[in-house]
Amino acid sequence: MLAIQVDQPGGPEVLKVTDLPVPVCGANQLLVELAFSGVNFIDIYQRQGIYPMPSPYVPGLEGSGVVIEVGSAVTGFALGDKVAWPSLLGSYSQVHAVNATSVVKVPDGVALDVACAAMLQGMTAHYLVTSLYAVKPGDTALVHAAAGGVGQLLCQMIYSRGATVIGTASNSEKAEIARQAGASHVIRYDTEDVASKAKELTNGIGVDVVYDGVGLTTFDGSLASLKRRGMMALFGGASGMVPPFDLQALSRMGSLFVTRPTLADYIVGPGEMQWRADEIFAGHQAGKLNFAIGKTYALDQAKEAHTDLAARKTTGKLLLVSN
Repeated sequence: MLAIQVDQPGGPEVLKVTDLPVPVCGANQLLVELAFSGVNFIDIYQRQGIYPMPSPYVPGLEGSGVVIEVGSAVTGFALGDKVAWPSLLGSYSQVHAVNATSVVKVPDGVALDVACAAMLQGMTAHYLVTSLYAVKPGDTALVHAAAGGVGQLLCQMIYSRGATVIGTASNSEKAEIARQAGASHVIRYDTEDVASKAKELTNGIGVDVVYDGVGLTTFDGSLASLKRRGMMALFGGASGMVPPFDLQALSRMGSLFVTRPTLADYIVGPGEMQWRADEIFAGHQAGKLNFAIGKTYALDQAKEAHTDLAARKTTGKLLLVSN
């Protein structure tokens, strides 16, 4: 089978197309023929060595496909089942042996490209608005990069929960995408100061919660946008990692909360991952949740996909077509 392999940390050029043996299906595993693999910023962080990885390794955490073999100890799955997963390393490949407890079943009415797009970004948006900070009617949320994959999903989910969304975007095209996703206001961070505008839009009070996946360039502005006792969820670092921070500043700025969550800690409970997936799939089938597929690439175009994502040239979800 074909797969992408990384032998050492580096730029996109270290993503090598490689011919590898088809993996053996273990007793507690499913062998899955992949249809799509998701391309995410965490893949870039791992490739760059920001998150150290053993070498060589096959990158990619997110995928969807069809079960072609069921391990001898696995129950509840059958040949031909559609499955997807948010966090199983080795997904930039044509076939993957995955732990049965780490995948979700995909209903017949959901296409496999949507199922893949719904995994890491969809579940991230879901836990951010349901579990980390339970958005409620009357809240105001600031969503950075509101035209991005997670950003659009956050806008849709926050809007559906009866709260007001203030998005940020870098140009008029992305601002319109954010509005279509549910943002009532969009701050053009290329021409406006985010914190000042957020305070202006909330009558000087500030927002209840900030969802920030950008990191280095937005961190200070995110904190300054919050109301007293507001919550900031720093769930990514698209512009770079935030340097060490003086916690005393949180007291001076109004007893603020800051958390650096990860999806892995919100899909560990019994049935928690399938519950999140079921809610996401149901929202999609009801027409309330749209997964924007920004661009698809062949598996051997992984370098181009990483380059485009890092340059923030795209909107919506990027997928590799695995077969």
